[in-house]
Amino acid sequence: MAEPDDYQRQRRELEQKIFQTEAHQKWLLARFGDHVAKREGYQSSDLNGIHALRYYLMQKHHWTPATVLALSEEELRFALLEEQEGWTLPQNDQP
Repeated sequence: MAEPDDYQRQRRELEQKIFQTEAHQKWLLARFGDHVAKREGYQSSDLNGIHALRYYLMQKHHWTPATVLALSEEELRFALLEEQEGWTLPQNDQP
């Protein structure tokens, strides 16, 4: 049985909002990683965004690369909740 056109449209719109929200959350996490890299004084140009966050957690908690690489983005956000407290996206990074 075919779904009504209105239902399909609503489903597609909902999926679009979900995907946009997920992408925005990942982008915010990457911008926070840039902040951490700058704060920690990382010299490598490869240590930015999410890579910087994984490196930071390795250094802070003595976690192995395998441990931090196994973290999902949701787990990474959770592990950094305290670190992110009070941080706001810089004005020049506002979408």
